[in-house]
Amino acid sequence: MLKKELGLFLLIVVIGSITAAINPQFASQVNLMNLANQIGLFGLISIGVGLVIITGGVELSVGSMFALLGIFFLDMLVNYEIPWPISLLITIAAGAVLGSIHGLLVTRLKMQPFVVTLCGLLLYRGIARWYTADSTQGFGYGGGYETLEWLMSGRTYNIPHTFIFLVIVAIVMSVVLHKSVYGRYLFAVGKNEEAARFSGIPTTTVITMAYVIAGTLAGISSVFFVFYTQSVSPSAHGNFYELYAIAAAVLGGCSLRGGEGSIVGIVLGTVLLQVLQNLVNILGIPSSLNFAVMGAVILLGVLADQQLQRRRQRRLAMASAEARELTAKEGTAGAAV
Repeated sequence: MLKKELGLFLLIVVIGSITAAINPQFASQVNLMNLANQIGLFGLISIGVGLVIITGGVELSVGSMFALLGIFFLDMLVNYEIPWPISLLITIAAGAVLGSIHGLLVTRLKMQPFVVTLCGLLLYRGIARWYTADSTQGFGYGGGYETLEWLMSGRTYNIPHTFIFLVIVAIVMSVVLHKSVYGRYLFAVGKNEEAARFSGIPTTTVITMAYVIAGTLAGISSVFFVFYTQSVSPSAHGNFYELYAIAAAVLGGCSLRGGEGSIVGIVLGTVLLQVLQNLVNILGIPSSLNFAVMGAVILLGVLADQQLQRRRQRRLAMASAEARELTAKEGTAGAAV
């Protein structure tokens, strides 16, 4: 995994250096801080989606969650004038509840993660559009939440708070994934859920918690995105964001078969994806090619993962054959003695 992360880092440096050489504006402070803000926004959801992918699942409803949770957050804050700390906590809790529903449907009712989250994608956006009569919601002329606005969209020492929060979450989740019992269980479930269950691992709890974490991070991210866009259009807000998250996770080394991945890799995958998006804008390439770039990146990431899997399987097969051969030789020598 360390080789993948190092390779990603070097690729980011190479692409960034080439882009800066072509257009020095890429290395400007304004552009780099805007890039850091984008990385922070998409990095949070990528970590959540990456954890679900490690279990062997998928999360397709993140973008629609942003629309629904963003609408409810604005409604509580502006129309019902609920204090912002309470509105924030309710929004985050709502994201966790939606994640737990996904997890329970997958584990208890044995539904396919693709089906569950695809239905969520359609359902949440449909509810958001119905609730608002398909109209855009914004802050209007309300006030009293300047502190929250600074927390969500402000900067400290010119570093966007979204990026700072991403670093904090990445450190915490890296410890959870790589240093805790839950993290070991998560990888075991992703490798072979049935074997993990027979080993005494509470697979239902492990998988459900992955969806809960993803939902919680989606709830937090939805508030960040509300202050980033300053309004929520239920028909368009968050469209295709789940694909950005999946692409970042796959680029970061998360295998779609489950059982592989790292937080550092996911963050680097997010950085690479946003650098590529920024490259498209900086070099004047039509923005309509953004999705083409993302599709090509996902395709290359999956192809690279398949090649690495095949090489690993070949090495394991060769090592197993050598071990059997050595055992046979030792047996022959023992019989001769």
